[in-house]
Amino acid sequence: MTLAKEEIIYPSSDGKPMADSTLQYQWITKIQGGCDALFKDDPNVFVAGDLLWYPVEGNNTISQAPDVMVVFGVPKGDRRSYLQWRENNIPPQVVFEIRSYHDSQTKMDKKLAFYNRYGVEEYYLYDPDNKDLRGWQRIEGLLEVIEPMSGWVSPRLTVRFELTEAGLELYRPDGQRFLSYLELEQQREQEAQRAQQEAQRAERLAAKLRELNIDPDSI
Repeated sequence: MTLAKEEIIYPSSDGKPMADSTLQYQWITKIQGGCDALFKDDPNVFVAGDLLWYPVEGNNTISQAPDVMVVFGVPKGDRRSYLQWRENNIPPQVVFEIRSYHDSQTKMDKKLAFYNRYGVEEYYLYDPDNKDLRGWQRIEGLLEVIEPMSGWVSPRLTVRFELTEAGLELYRPDGQRFLSYLELEQQREQEAQRAQQEAQRAERLAAKLRELNIDPDSI
């Protein structure tokens, strides 16, 4: 008699909050949204935030939920978790962590060890409270410290990192800065106001030309 193999459950939640502060949450969503927008036209780049990643089939105790992860070579789409063996065994190549105000150094060391062990190519850690940015790149099989980080361009993302007095700034290859949804909305409103002002100026000019018996459409 053959015993049925017990199905292994890979939970989609680790019971921990996505963020411990509004500041941490804002950074997670800005980076996730920026990366998603950057690769919106590539069907084989998957971007996720706070998604549990299981690298080892058959072991549901080995997992990590990067604040943001980018995977090249797998299709976009909804997932409850990232089961690596179902994704052509491709690990996330780029991960971001936004350090919380109460994250211990031991916790951060364990995350670095996990990403080192399971194949991450680029790991970026930003502490928004202290405006501290660190990065690691895989060289000859190991994650090595990137120095300096300010001005660094990610080989995978082609995104430029700048660290200013105000904090971290991320720039796309076209020079556009990563923006939060609020910043995008403010930018849209400013562009709409400029367009309205241009239309009003054009209308005033046309009115003056008509007063001079000049047809604006003939100019």
